[in-house]
Amino acid sequence: MAKQEDFSVLIVGAGPSGLLLALLLARKGINVKVIERSSEYDKQPRASFYSYPATYEFKRAGILDDVKAKSFFADGVSWRQIDHSLVAQIRTDDAPEDMKNISLPLDELLPLIGSHLDKQPTAEILWSHTVTALGQDDTQAWVYVETPNSNQRLSATYLVGCDGGGSKIRRELFGSNFPGRTWDEQIVATNVYLPDLKNHVPPDWTSSNFMVSRDHFPMIAQISNDGLTRVTYGEDGGLSYDEMRARQPEKYKAFVPGKPEPSDYKLINFSPYKIHQRLAEHLRVGRVLLAADAAHLCNPFGGMGLTGGFADVGGLYDCLYGIYSGQADDSILDKYSEIRRQKYLDIIDPISSGNLRRLWDPKAIEENDDFIKNVKRAQTDKEFANEMQQGVKAVMYDFTQHYNKA
Repeated sequence: MAKQEDFSVLIVGAGPSGLLLALLLARKGINVKVIERSSEYDKQPRASFYSYPATYEFKRAGILDDVKAKSFFADGVSWRQIDHSLVAQIRTDDAPEDMKNISLPLDELLPLIGSHLDKQPTAEILWSHTVTALGQDDTQAWVYVETPNSNQRLSATYLVGCDGGGSKIRRELFGSNFPGRTWDEQIVATNVYLPDLKNHVPPDWTSSNFMVSRDHFPMIAQISNDGLTRVTYGEDGGLSYDEMRARQPEKYKAFVPGKPEPSDYKLINFSPYKIHQRLAEHLRVGRVLLAADAAHLCNPFGGMGLTGGFADVGGLYDCLYGIYSGQADDSILDKYSEIRRQKYLDIIDPISSGNLRRLWDPKAIEENDDFIKNVKRAQTDKEFANEMQQGVKAVMYDFTQHYNKA
């Protein structure tokens, strides 16, 4: 085992998971470098709601108060028919403080985490470093990188791929093998300012709203305090970017309350993408590890991808810190791979797939959907509602139970 002063971690990818893992490790005095091929943080205002598994890790990283100070607090989520009539609803107004969902666009979250990481003497972000290959032996792992000025080899005790769905680290380990499936449908994610939206929504409108429609299966959610709204909807799998872009105004008219014209809103970004349910065959190969989207992918409905990614990060942090502090041997990383894969198979994949399919059948969601029946029960049974809210914790796992008992 490496001595503490020699223990180090390389993290590939300066996205939310890579930065958060780096911050957690650096706060324990571990030498950590984040390798990022871009020259700056991602400026796309992509956003998602952060539930308990995320806010728990934010708290451990010492950033929760700063995140909350900038965040939009959700008041609930609704499932509706395409005419906006209510099917079921979860209100979070009276939820325990630590169970409230918060939202902060990633173009604000990333520099916030980065500002805390900059204060850590053992942490560094290496911008404009593109990984070209990796290697490892019994004592270290390394990557070869291209920079604007030179080619380098960087090594550490462990290497972690947090470099997204197209992960170079995963491809170096497994080639094109990324088991799972790709949906026939595509998703279009847009961020938009809809200043007149509040004048057209029904009285029971919540900050997040899913709608049932086989053609559109949209989701409309406010994601920031200044009114920025995420509008996500489905498209045919065979359409090109230009075709989808041309169809966007008519899509909005089909399901956005008030049937707005393009002149009624300000479109900030338009991002179509294919949706996948995939899981790497291992999350550990020797001294190389995978986490978050580099390890697994799912559709975005319900936020299980980002939630699962932050749960990966928290678990991997506990494993690496356990090794660093002498409380665990490196077999704990096999536990990480085994358990985080099982969490995907048992929870993330089935829940996220169910969240999407639920929006395809207007009759089934009213009559046969067990989840919606539970949501309706929770509307009047506060104890059961609390149980449902606590259910998100199932995606987490406490790896410290595998520390040496001494």
